[in-house]
Amino acid sequence: MINLVDLRRQFQSVKNEIMYAINEVIDSGQYILGPKVMELEKKIAKRIGVQEAISVANGTDALVLTLDAYGIGKGDEVITSPFTFFASAEAISRVGAKPVFADIDPVTYNIDPKEIEKKITSATKAIITVHIFGQPAEMDDILEISKKYGLYVIEDACQAFGASYKDLEVGNLGDAACFSFFPTKNLGTMGDGGIITTSDKDLATRIRKLRTHGTTRKYYHDLIGYNSRLDELHAAILLVNLSKIDEWNGQRRKLADRYRTHLKDAPHLQLPMEASNRSHIYHLYCIHSENRDEIMDRLEAADIQTGVYYPQCLHLQEVYSFLNYKKGDFPIAESLSERLFAVPMHPLLTEIEQDEVISVLLQKEVD
Repeated sequence: MINLVDLRRQFQSVKNEIMYAINEVIDSGQYILGPKVMELEKKIAKRIGVQEAISVANGTDALVLTLDAYGIGKGDEVITSPFTFFASAEAISRVGAKPVFADIDPVTYNIDPKEIEKKITSATKAIITVHIFGQPAEMDDILEISKKYGLYVIEDACQAFGASYKDLEVGNLGDAACFSFFPTKNLGTMGDGGIITTSDKDLATRIRKLRTHGTTRKYYHDLIGYNSRLDELHAAILLVNLSKIDEWNGQRRKLADRYRTHLKDAPHLQLPMEASNRSHIYHLYCIHSENRDEIMDRLEAADIQTGVYYPQCLHLQEVYSFLNYKKGDFPIAESLSERLFAVPMHPLLTEIEQDEVISVLLQKEVD
């Protein structure tokens, strides 16, 4: 089987470094918010170019705590994409606000700034822009809209660690950014984890308080908070992987170039496009085809794993039926949910394996 993602192979490649780092944590006796967490936060803040990085338990919590720290809640609206993982909207609902969806750009699959502006009301407080599949959204236009209407911009960068927009890395483009360290992410750990980046020191202070039960002094609580802390073991693993992330992202980009070179003339396939002012880090390599199901069946028969991202847009999820969206409201997102599929993409994918994938993709007819 050629896997869509091969975590075992990836973690085996750094196993010795990880085991050494884990043993250091075990010997230290500090397992929650210890020196490894502090080191990780400092290194990520420095890399991205922000003043603060606050680690939390997972990427979803990163979104929830950021919204909560901004005071967003009941009666407020937050605009986001209908074509993303559920957590982008779930976090909005979790703080009591209303998710409002705007359709996406057909080329980058990111939220379309022109569609954002159509959805703004007096209740709108923020925009959550998702850097989908590892390509940054069109941030200049989004930031211009946010300035015009006085809105917060929160980057959902959970799929995009190491991507850049013009001269800045994601995580340093909006008011705050949220990352996930779920194992399958470009920068992942062997479990859950997340981090928030910002240069707003007041926001960072509120998030740090929220992540530890609303307190900065043990047993004295100023807020109703959360228990959302990054374990020291995960921080140690992430520090190892952080040292490899540029190499791994570079390998993803090389593989994406090989897919593009070999598949660009296939009339039945539409390949992902990279905007000229952005660096795409290909968390997923997703292809658009009218013959998706047939192609996926053919790949499966050849022991090649695929995936559909995402089979149902968020506005059509049962849980959001009360919002009264209907099929046809966001035609671009809906079209992609019916035609887009992912093929193997990870930094340890070999060219021989990739050539097998390419060979099957180039077949035009199903036997």
